[in-house]
Amino acid sequence: MADVVGAIDQGTTSTRFMIFDRGGNEVGRYQLEHEQILPRAGWVEHNPIEIWTRTVAVTRTAIHAADLTAADFAALGVTNQRETTVVWNRRTGRPYYNAIVWQDTRTDRIAAALDRDGRGDVIRRKAGLPPATYFSGGKIQWILENVDGVRQAAERGEAIFGNTDSWLLWNLTGGVNGGVHVTDVTNASRTMLMDLESLAWDDELLSFFDIPRAMLPEIRPSSDPGRYGTTLPAGPLEGEVAITGDLGDQQAATVGQVCFAVGEAKNTYGTGNFMLLNTGTKLVRSTNGLLTTVCYQLGADAPVYALEGSIAVTGSAVQWLRDQLRIIRTAAESETLAAQVPDNGGIYFVPAFSGLFAPYWRSDARGAIVGLSRFNTNAHLARATLEAICYQTRDVMEAMQQDSGVTLDVLKVDGGVTANDLCMQLQADILGVPVSRPVVAETTALGAAYAAGLAVGFWPDTDGLRANWNESRRWQPTWTPEQRAEGYRKWKDAVQRTFGWVNVG
Repeated sequence: MADVVGAIDQGTTSTRFMIFDRGGNEVGRYQLEHEQILPRAGWVEHNPIEIWTRTVAVTRTAIHAADLTAADFAALGVTNQRETTVVWNRRTGRPYYNAIVWQDTRTDRIAAALDRDGRGDVIRRKAGLPPATYFSGGKIQWILENVDGVRQAAERGEAIFGNTDSWLLWNLTGGVNGGVHVTDVTNASRTMLMDLESLAWDDELLSFFDIPRAMLPEIRPSSDPGRYGTTLPAGPLEGEVAITGDLGDQQAATVGQVCFAVGEAKNTYGTGNFMLLNTGTKLVRSTNGLLTTVCYQLGADAPVYALEGSIAVTGSAVQWLRDQLRIIRTAAESETLAAQVPDNGGIYFVPAFSGLFAPYWRSDARGAIVGLSRFNTNAHLARATLEAICYQTRDVMEAMQQDSGVTLDVLKVDGGVTANDLCMQLQADILGVPVSRPVVAETTALGAAYAAGLAVGFWPDTDGLRANWNESRRWQPTWTPEQRAEGYRKWKDAVQRTFGWVNVG
């Protein structure tokens, strides 16, 4: 009898494989980082071949360490860094170019041109997204226009596109030997190419980017009883396992946090921050800089939508302290260093390395540290970095409340940064609401497992999943209202000073 469900979590900085039992408890995991390729300022790339080899390695290592075989798995789910764009040859299996990562800003002129001539309004109406460097459509266009031979190969039906979920699913199910070219509704909703109401690729949107329809994967539900495909005996699981779940990472975390009711929200702290608010089967169009996106679709049920606030740089700002400034040796040391001082010493750090995402959508912004005096130390900078994570979250929460009318009673949090207790206390202080972390903080992988398990009856329904959720810790606000208001006023002033730093034509 199959006793577990597996999940491949292909993230921005690493890939992990996790295994869960019927109680949603972690049975095993293994994780490996991959290289961040930075060819020039604003460009961020990954090697798709490296991502696939890391996927094979983490899957096999986790399974062997847990003393399991493919026969023990009821199903497999996949979750992934969204928007990151891979174009490869379906005959050879070789990528034409590195994966262009969601943080990459090379398509800023493409995005600006869409807004100048009115096409941007059509994209907002149909896809629920603003024209921005963040999304996949412009990245596909850039590859078609700048990599020799790709457009001709696309017109012949040889060059195909996918976010990293499609790339992994294709390889998992055979690659050049019959691999399936599919994605799910959540990933498709991040391309600027799918109509949110029909859940289908839209010819008018495709024409804006001059993308041949034949490049695109088939769109399927996030939890699919008909399965995306089956792993091969020679593949990472060394046996046949049905692949029945696929969601973009932030939607997967929403499922993992069991935010199945209208008005429930979660915030994931990873490379960036991503807050999603479940709006049910109703499309809520933002007027405050948020995204309207598909939250999930379970089998033949109607799709559930969400409002999302996407923040480009949060956890990666801590990595910047570690890798570029080298004032800490590990990410965990950011908490120890920041705790050496009682406050930020008057400095504010706006980490707009890739411009600013929600709610500002300013690709002309760049990072800034303001308020410096000779008094300040590396400890103040570390604290300002943690505060930046929290202030950006407040920006999104304010916009979400204006769009939806929902005032959060508590914020559910997950992701790697939630291990930083000081950061979570600052988050409660800056928001003025309690912050709750679950026992299983890696809810992205858990959500992918839930989607896969629901499809095969491993878990009977979403009500049963709620019973699996347990709180690990809760942080209560300690700042006074006056302290909170003054800090946020200075943060907003600091953000304004980052605008217009680069020219976007």
